[in-house]
Amino acid sequence: MDKLLKLLRTNARLSNAELAVMIGSTEDEVARQIKEYERTGVIKGYSTVFDEEIVSKDYVRAIIELKVTPKAQVGYDDIARHIAQYPEVENIYLVSGGYDLSVTLRCRSLKEVSDYVAQRLATIDGVVSTTTHFFLQKYKESGIMLISEEADERIMQ
Repeated sequence: MDKLLKLLRTNARLSNAELAVMIGSTEDEVARQIKEYERTGVIKGYSTVFDEEIVSKDYVRAIIELKVTPKAQVGYDDIARHIAQYPEVENIYLVSGGYDLSVTLRCRSLKEVSDYVAQRLATIDGVVSTTTHFFLQKYKESGIMLISEEADERIMQ
């Protein structure tokens, strides 16, 4: 990964002028390179990492692991595209190990997660089984610490 992409991943709010100084280039060259990354799909979008616990506690996040039977000619892609259409789905990954796909959901309640798994995921042709894990605490997201680095004052025994 080149230096410009690393800087943008760390802080996408840096101006082209700041980026140019940091990589020893011109502002115009940085702007051109960013536009090229966007055009070719290297940069897919921009987002903000914020602490949802502070903003709202009215959500539940879960990771659903799926065992699936891949379809001939398309493998896991059709199932992943089908799952991706739902707004609750934040991430989908093809993974190694005992499961094939990992799906991250953001829902308003445990019931909503349960309904999503039972009515939408489990009914997809090719889904063999699911396992659900709930997020209890987020410590770090996209490389950014979400908890303070205060000293642990618990008594050690």
